[in-house]
Amino acid sequence: MNCPATPSFLDVSGVYDVEFRILAACRNGYIYLFRRGSPQPRNAIYLNSIAVGLERFGKNIIVGCMDSSLHCYTTKGKRYWKHVLPAQITAMCQIDYRPKGFQAVAVALANNEIHLYKDKFLVDVIQIEENVYAMKFGRLGREDATLVMVTKNGGLVIKILKRTAVFEENDILHGPPKEQQVKIDVPKRTKLYVDQTLREKEQAENMYRIFQQDLIRLKLLTGKEFLKSVEAGLNPVAKTKTEAIRINAEVHGLGPRFRLTVKLQNTSSTSLLPVIDLFLSFTYDENIYNLNPNYIEIPILINGIEYGFCSFVTCVTDKAISDIIKVFVCRRDSTAPLISAVINMPVAEPNISI
Repeated sequence: MNCPATPSFLDVSGVYDVEFRILAACRNGYIYLFRRGSPQPRNAIYLNSIAVGLERFGKNIIVGCMDSSLHCYTTKGKRYWKHVLPAQITAMCQIDYRPKGFQAVAVALANNEIHLYKDKFLVDVIQIEENVYAMKFGRLGREDATLVMVTKNGGLVIKILKRTAVFEENDILHGPPKEQQVKIDVPKRTKLYVDQTLREKEQAENMYRIFQQDLIRLKLLTGKEFLKSVEAGLNPVAKTKTEAIRINAEVHGLGPRFRLTVKLQNTSSTSLLPVIDLFLSFTYDENIYNLNPNYIEIPILINGIEYGFCSFVTCVTDKAISDIIKVFVCRRDSTAPLISAVINMPVAEPNISI
């Protein structure tokens, strides 16, 4: 028999004189199936990664790969399931306990864990103190169900399967809820639904044209509102050809006295020159608030540095009401604000006299 690549794992079943099958996991990322009387492989299974373990259960093949994944294939190459493991695979072995009809595969991981998979379900996790590099399940002495493991440092670990052990085919990992598998009761088609479907088929062109008109109208209104906000300086970020300024405001305190902090940052990516000749001004309801100061000169804004400017707000009314305060960043040579922000003030707590 001619194998297209160097085999790294072999699994043989059958009788040589009658019928036999050989599974060869090779270093080129393929699994080849050989049968009696055929010098060339009958089937080839392509893996996304190189195999690090191979076990056969009847017509199913369990393969562990270097990308920390566990796959189940048929001998014809159809994949049933795939599991992504939390660590790399260091060893694999088949567990066949015939007195209870229990068949599983043990997968040793680099995080000192051994996972037991029955079909596609993870039924148990065994914690080991060291990495396991080799293991075998079978009869040892008088015990029929023994798992013998060899660790990285040369240690020998023996685990005996309890006679009262029960392995249920329920994944111990939390998967999707059972309700997700329940089919939804879809109601029957009503006359209204059928009429609407026929209408959509007949009026498809007109409906699409109306949709496009509404979409274009929405884009136009959005552009107009954006232009209006830019002209009025209502954007939180002001951008011109030479500069870009970002504003952020914070309110500290419970009241009736608050501290209003306005932070400005020059975020221009086209010009490294600082921004000068700016000032801060506030508009508010004088019957509710009093600001000190209500006019702040901004000396300079260097690119990339955030500057903070404080003003103290005093609530002068006894009513449990609040209002907005508008902050404007203006140029000395311009009447329109360069950028603005609207601050929703909280309700002030009343004065407590002690």
